[in-house]
Amino acid sequence: MSPSNGFFLLSLLLLFSILHAASFPTKIVDKVCKRTSNYSFCVESLYSDSRTPEADQYTLAFVAVRLAYLSASTTRDFITQLLKNENQKPLQICIGDYNMAVSAIIMADNDLNSETFELADLANKAAAAADDCEAAFKGNQSRPLGNKNKDLKGLCEIFGVIGRLFTGH
Repeated sequence: MSPSNGFFLLSLLLLFSILHAASFPTKIVDKVCKRTSNYSFCVESLYSDSRTPEADQYTLAFVAVRLAYLSASTTRDFITQLLKNENQKPLQICIGDYNMAVSAIIMADNDLNSETFELADLANKAAAAADDCEAAFKGNQSRPLGNKNKDLKGLCEIFGVIGRLFTGH
C-alpha cells in the first residue's frame, strides 16, 4: 500500500470514528441532551470537544462551560467591533448583556472548581443576558447577531442541565 493510500485510509477511519461517536452519544451525553430543548444541537456542541467521548459528568460540565464561554466572549468581541461602526442602542444594550453573560460563565467555571454547584443559576443568568440582548432588537429588521443569542442560550441550557444533575434536580 502506498503512503498516500495509508494516509487516506487513516483519515477515513478517523472521520468514521468521529461520525460514529456523534451518532451514538455516550450515556451521560444522551442523559444530558435528552433534557434540553434541542437534542441534536446539544450532542453536536458537546462532541465539538475531543474530551467528550471519554468524559465523566465533571469533564462534561467543564466542556459545556468552556463552549458557553467561547460563544459569549466571541459574541462580545463581535459586538465591540460592530459598535465601532454603528452605535445603535440595541448594540449598547447587548454589550452590557454579554459582559454580564461572560461574568456569569466565569463564575460557573469557578463554581465547578469549588464544587458548590450553582451552575444552573449561573446558566440562567447567562441565558437571560442573551434573551435581553435579543429583546433589544425587537421591532428592528436588522439582526446583526444572527443566531449568536440562540446559540448561547442553547449552550447555557446544556451546562444548566448538568448543574441540575449535580444537585439531583
